[in-house]
Amino acid sequence: MDKIPGSSITITEIMEFLPHRYPFLLVDRVVEMDGEKSGVGIKNVTASEPWFTGHFPDNPVFPGVLIIEAIAQVSAVLVMQNAKDEGNPMVTKTIYFMTADKVRFRNPVTPGDQMRIHVTQIRRRGMAYKFKGEVFVDGKLMAEGEIMAINHDPEA
Repeated sequence: MDKIPGSSITITEIMEFLPHRYPFLLVDRVVEMDGEKSGVGIKNVTASEPWFTGHFPDNPVFPGVLIIEAIAQVSAVLVMQNAKDEGNPMVTKTIYFMTADKVRFRNPVTPGDQMRIHVTQIRRRGMAYKFKGEVFVDGKLMAEGEIMAINHDPEA
């Protein structure tokens, strides 16, 4: 996997691909990408995020379901950026998260952590994608799992 030529995919570009907005936009930057085959996204976890008021007030832990959502969002960015690079009109479509499998949470993610979200495409069938994701903080595996998503035109 190589660095993206020129620069990384910034939050502004990510917001062109994903419909999510604060607080549910869970990828700040994509720093490595090999087409739609693999990539690495970054999520900076901050104490000001709203879930920490209830999860858990005296021991803030980033919710596991949001870690899996971050894997799905990085995967979607790869698919959409690759389509844009190839001049494919599917960049106007939406990627919908379908399933999560083989999910394991190894260590808690807490405020101040920087999640490095590694995703690798397992397969593609038409507009359906399966990705494996691994989330690291300071080189330590925090969570892993597989997601499936579909590229869908909501007007079709």
